[in-house]
Amino acid sequence: MVADGRATGKLVSGKTLLDATSGNTGIAFAMLGAALGFPVHLAVPANVSQERKRILRVFGATVDWTDPDKGSDGAILRAHELAGNDPARFYYVDQYSNDANWLAHYRSTGPEIWEQTDGRVTHFVAGLGTSGTFMGTTRRLKEFNPKIQAISFQPDSPFHGLEGLKHMGTAIVPAIYNPHLADRELEVETEAAYEMARRLARDEGLLVGISAAAAVVASLKIAREESAAGREATIVTVLPDAADKYLSERFWQEDGWAYSI
Repeated sequence: MVADGRATGKLVSGKTLLDATSGNTGIAFAMLGAALGFPVHLAVPANVSQERKRILRVFGATVDWTDPDKGSDGAILRAHELAGNDPARFYYVDQYSNDANWLAHYRSTGPEIWEQTDGRVTHFVAGLGTSGTFMGTTRRLKEFNPKIQAISFQPDSPFHGLEGLKHMGTAIVPAIYNPHLADRELEVETEAAYEMARRLARDEGLLVGISAAAAVVASLKIAREESAAGREATIVTVLPDAADKYLSERFWQEDGWAYSI
């Protein structure tokens, strides 16, 4: 999205990159802004983890902290407001509506999955935030093999703890989202993702974030179904976040297992 903004002349000297984010893409924007020399202004829900807040501060981003009760929607509305009030100042990326978002996955993630599985992939599973990962990767994989099952997942409730993911039924739906691309949709409970994050850490040596843990929950559901039906499957998902941005979260201390630094 940054490369597209520079190539199309939307992100030029003197412009400030603006967007709404739950944290991860915002951190990438802030990092690139520091490295490439453009200012970054973000709208972010105030209840994101302390680690995310500190990383954004270190990279020098300007942040408007929005109402935590409104989640990512509140951040989107604030970014819209900022862009409308001073359009000459900002390059508003609007990752929820930006085709460069899903095209990045169409051009890279989809071919990477196909090549690394030698074309054996049978199921692709991904969560819905901006929906860019699912939209772009699914479109490309379906071109390789229309029989590949594309399965999206989202939180099971409007009030959830799966940072970065949207409950599409109650949220502002991203303009790039096409509900007809999914062969199937799943819902994941917050507590199931928390428990999976702990399990992956202590049993597999993998420190992953909450949305990544939710992706494993959804993938294992598909794996159990395929196994019960006696079918072989190659299930691929994306773990979009590491646990280093969540180690202050209380769920690490629950269920008799405590993570301490």
